[in-house]
Amino acid sequence: MLTHPTHERLIALGLAGMAKAFEEQRRAPDLEALSFEERIGLLVDREAAERDTKRLTTRLKFAALRQSACVEDVDLRTPRGIDRAVFARLVGGDWIDRHENVLVTGATGLGKSWLACALGHKACRDNRSVLYHRVPRLFEALALARGDGRYGRLLKTLGRVQLLILDDWGLSVLSAAERRDLLEILDDRHGRASTIVTSQIPVEHWHDVIGDPTLGDAILDRLVHNAHRLQLTGESSKRLADPLRFNPAQSGLVMRRIPPIWTEVYAWKGTAKWASNWTSQALAMRVGWK
Repeated sequence: MLTHPTHERLIALGLAGMAKAFEEQRRAPDLEALSFEERIGLLVDREAAERDTKRLTTRLKFAALRQSACVEDVDLRTPRGIDRAVFARLVGGDWIDRHENVLVTGATGLGKSWLACALGHKACRDNRSVLYHRVPRLFEALALARGDGRYGRLLKTLGRVQLLILDDWGLSVLSAAERRDLLEILDDRHGRASTIVTSQIPVEHWHDVIGDPTLGDAILDRLVHNAHRLQLTGESSKRLADPLRFNPAQSGLVMRRIPPIWTEVYAWKGTAKWASNWTSQALAMRVGWK
C-alpha cells in the first residue's frame, strides 16, 4: 500500500502516534462503520498514549533506577514489617507533593533498594522527576565534579528533581568533604523536594555515621523530622530464594571436606557449589546422579 500524503504530513508535524493510528485505520475496513468523531478520537487517543509512553521512557532513563521494580509487585503477605496503610499512602504519592521524605532501614537482603526503586518507578509513572544514586558513588562523582568545574551544576541537578533516592547510606563514616556535600544537597532540597534514603543502620545511629555532632544535627534536622519510616524486618530474600546456599546440611546434600588450598573444584557427572558458613571449605555434591 502506497504511503498516504496525510501520513507523511502527520510525521512531518511530529504526530507519530496519529500517523500510526491513521495507517491502522486505512488497513481496517471494519472501522468505516465508526463516525468521523469516533475515528478522530481514536487518532487523538493514540497520539496521547504515544506521548505519555515517550515521556515515561525519558523519565525512567534519567532516573537510572538500579532495580526494575514496581509497587504492584510488592508482596505484602511476606512478613517484612511494612504497614499496609503507610505503604498505600506512599504509593499514592501525596507525600512527594508535601515535600516529605522516606527512610527505609533494615538488614541486608530485605529489599530496601528494591522498595525504593519501586516507589521511584511509581513517581515516574505519575509524571514526577526521579533520580537514583548510591551514596558512595555519589560522593565520588561530587569529588570529581569539584575538580573539573561541574560541582555547581551537579548540585543543581540533585536539588531540583522532585524525588531523589539515596541508596546504601551509612556504609562508612563520612569524611569532612562528604558531610559538607550531604548538607548542601539536603539544604537545597529541604521544603522543596522529597528524598528516599535506604540504610542498614538504624536512624538513631546515623549521628555516629556522620561523625560530627554539629553537622549531624543540621543534616538530620533536614532529613528526619518530616520523614515516613519503614523499618524492614524478617528473613533475607536472598536466603529465601536460595536456601541450599545458606543451610546445605538440610538440603539432602553430602558434604565432603577438601583442602583449603584448592582454588578450583571439578565434580564428575554432578553439580557442585561452594557452601558458606562452614569453618572449612566444603564441596556440596547432589546425591543420586547417574
